[in-house]
Amino acid sequence: MDDKISVLYSEETINARIKEIGEQISRDYAGKSVHLVGILKGATFFTCELAKRITVPVTMDFMSVSSYGDSTESSGIVRITKDLDDPLEGKNVIVVEDIVDTGNTLSYLLDNLQKRGVDSLRLCALLNKPERREKDVVVDYTGFEIPDAFVVGYGLDYAQKYRNLPYIGIIEP
Repeated sequence: MDDKISVLYSEETINARIKEIGEQISRDYAGKSVHLVGILKGATFFTCELAKRITVPVTMDFMSVSSYGDSTESSGIVRITKDLDDPLEGKNVIVVEDIVDTGNTLSYLLDNLQKRGVDSLRLCALLNKPERREKDVVVDYTGFEIPDAFVVGYGLDYAQKYRNLPYIGIIEP
């Protein structure tokens, strides 16, 4: 199967934007520490690169949530398939996501995490697709706002492929 992928954001453009986000987070949390919660699998690359560019103390954890199961259509039922290893109580938490689309899963997740006694809770997304939004989710730190297209690379996949691409591209299967 040959999928056509056109580059939307180059590796250099992505790295420059992640550096800017890291600088903004460092300013916003000056004198404090942050706890990054990366959402598996898509946000793995972004979470690690972002952590390297934040100058305040950083701790990290990962979790996995699903509303799709084995389907390409959301079931509407959100399941936490891998929870955090450590409690969030008293922490300044930044949820790191690869892409915010409908907002349904993130709305549930942010509500769930807020109830765990965090000092603060913010959302950072590499990509934001606001025209697909169904639930009102505020993205505090956005890498890029994108049109309604299917994108791959930099952690985003199509049938578990293309996560390793160093750029973000629009795929035409």
